[in-house]
Amino acid sequence: MILVTGGAGYIGSHCVMALLEKGFEVIIFDNLSTGHIETVQTLQNYGNLRFVQGDLLNQCDLKSLFEQNNIDAVIHFAAFSQVAESVKNPKKYYINNVVGTLNLLNAMLDHNVKNIVFSSTAATYGEPVYTPIDEKHPQNPINPYGQTKLTIEKIMDDYNKAYSLKSVRLRYFNVAGADSKSRIGEWHDPETHLIPNILKSTFSGGKTFQMFGDDYNTKDGTCVRDYINVEDLANAHLLALKYLENGGETNYFNLGTNEGNTVKEVFALCEKVTNREIPIEIKPRRQGDPAVLVADNKKAKEVLGWQPEKTLENSIQSAYDWEKILQNRLK
Repeated sequence: MILVTGGAGYIGSHCVMALLEKGFEVIIFDNLSTGHIETVQTLQNYGNLRFVQGDLLNQCDLKSLFEQNNIDAVIHFAAFSQVAESVKNPKKYYINNVVGTLNLLNAMLDHNVKNIVFSSTAATYGEPVYTPIDEKHPQNPINPYGQTKLTIEKIMDDYNKAYSLKSVRLRYFNVAGADSKSRIGEWHDPETHLIPNILKSTFSGGKTFQMFGDDYNTKDGTCVRDYINVEDLANAHLLALKYLENGGETNYFNLGTNEGNTVKEVFALCEKVTNREIPIEIKPRRQGDPAVLVADNKKAKEVLGWQPEKTLENSIQSAYDWEKILQNRLK
């Protein structure tokens, strides 16, 4: 049985769907602070899935979770992830993300569960010293969210050395898209990600989007970001799990496409998919916005055998198909 913390959320739910479709028995542990019970109910139609509502900060919840279920490995998504909020309220992030994960790791040790796949982030790298960013790039986060993820990575190193608790840390770049069969998708309130916000605007009379800087040293003057499809991302977690089950050592991998798209390209693809014109206002550059943030994904390809398969247009199309369903559901 695979325990998925935060499995009612965006990325976690897509990973659960991938596990169920491969025949795994799954248990979701989620406090539903940002996840949705409707997502869990949808997932229960596709395989052997249990749901336990609980909180990583509640050690009694964790104790009963591990005592009542025969857990073989953990995939850990549960975390707060809003960068701006983490700057305003770092206490919330350090307690939830770091203390919650410590409680989880200690419960694993108490019940002899020794493999965990951890949802980390490219935010652990901070400002890029060079691109594409490989795993040797210095880790120097510039916000508390990134610091919490890096702190957890360091804790996992110590737990590996002392207790042989093996971990794979997956450092994501920008995640996009939804389930290709429109069963689940991105559902945040408030939504802070660019692509779903562009798509949402086409249902609400439209709005003018601000584009910060068109004078960068890139092919069209706008920032380049690396967008990874959420189903490709889910597949990487299954491969990481398999790597650990086959005796792989503690490791870490960047997950991205190795290419990246400009902000203008994102808007152009959203216009193509939705067949709507999306108004844009060009503004000066924002301080601290790097021109290019792209992953070097060679290590994940070589060690995990992972390969991103979907294009950004695929991601936007699936996100738009999901957004139509969500708009009807929220009427």
